[in-house]
Amino acid sequence: MVRKLQAYIVSQPAWQRIILLIVIGYEAAGALTGSILLIASPDGRLMDMPVDIMHGAFRDFHIPGMILFGLGILNASAFVSVLRRANKDWFLAGMALAGLSIWFVVEIVILQELHWLHAMWGIPVLIGWVVAIPLIALRNATAKLQKGLLICGILASLWYIAINIYVPTQYDGYSPVSYTVSELSAINAPTRILWVLLALPYPLLLSAFGWGVLQSAERNRSLRLVGSLILAYCVFNFYWPPMHMRGNEPTLTDTLHIVWALVTIVFMWLFMGLGARALGKRFRLYTIISIGLHIVFGALTFLEAPNIPINGPTPTIGIWERVNIGIFMIWVAVIAFVLLRRARSLVSRGVMQEEALSTSG
Repeated sequence: MVRKLQAYIVSQPAWQRIILLIVIGYEAAGALTGSILLIASPDGRLMDMPVDIMHGAFRDFHIPGMILFGLGILNASAFVSVLRRANKDWFLAGMALAGLSIWFVVEIVILQELHWLHAMWGIPVLIGWVVAIPLIALRNATAKLQKGLLICGILASLWYIAINIYVPTQYDGYSPVSYTVSELSAINAPTRILWVLLALPYPLLLSAFGWGVLQSAERNRSLRLVGSLILAYCVFNFYWPPMHMRGNEPTLTDTLHIVWALVTIVFMWLFMGLGARALGKRFRLYTIISIGLHIVFGALTFLEAPNIPINGPTPTIGIWERVNIGIFMIWVAVIAFVLLRRARSLVSRGVMQEEALSTSG
């Protein structure tokens, strides 16, 4: 008998569902509570929010409160569906998280600023997306979906490069040659909100790729670690403490920005090294060269970095940093191509085996 060949996908671990339930439940409770207070007091008095923070987008908080109430109901429904393991749990969870994502983007655009509350309520939504992806994959388990997840790695790199080309054009006086990428999202930078909003798809696409790597790993322990580390990297990178614009005295947030950068580099080297171990001699050689270049251009970036807070000369820091980022982005795209080719080879062998069995039968 000829059977459809499907990708190997394991049942979703309990901890993933628990995290998803916590996120959706937390967001549902917050949305319902906030919406009731806004509807009860459209002038924002009960929430200690003046109407003028919306810059004329709405006359009062009545309509935003109604929309938020609808999101609360949607998230509550998704919570019950995921808890009961209903057939459409993946659909409701995706709709709930998508609704919240749109809400936060529109809210930031209307308010024209980022607030610590956006991190408090927004980061859990992003984490929810990370653990919802395998639920969607589990309910729609096909080889095509696995390939789609792997392609997300290529799309993540292309998206990051695209916003790095576009956003600097919206910052008068910004030079990609002599300014770092982080200065696009620096405190009080004119492109801060634009960068934060456009950068959101990057960790989501990369986390989808991480799940694709996990599904491709099967019994390859190193490859499983690569996928797990990519997911950890994405969660860690959902929020970066912002640096100040050049010429300002550094504070704790600038120090934390440097710490985040160092931890991010460690993540990169770890899953690049494990990827080299998992995928053969040629890919191992390519990865060793990539890590070596990453170290060289990282050092060149580091040498000019101390001049940023004192507004000193940084004539080529933007070039070195972007080359460094490009090395990593290309590596992600290459490993995605390697895994896609590997998946096609497995599918071809499986089809040939099915045809042989069918013929012999």
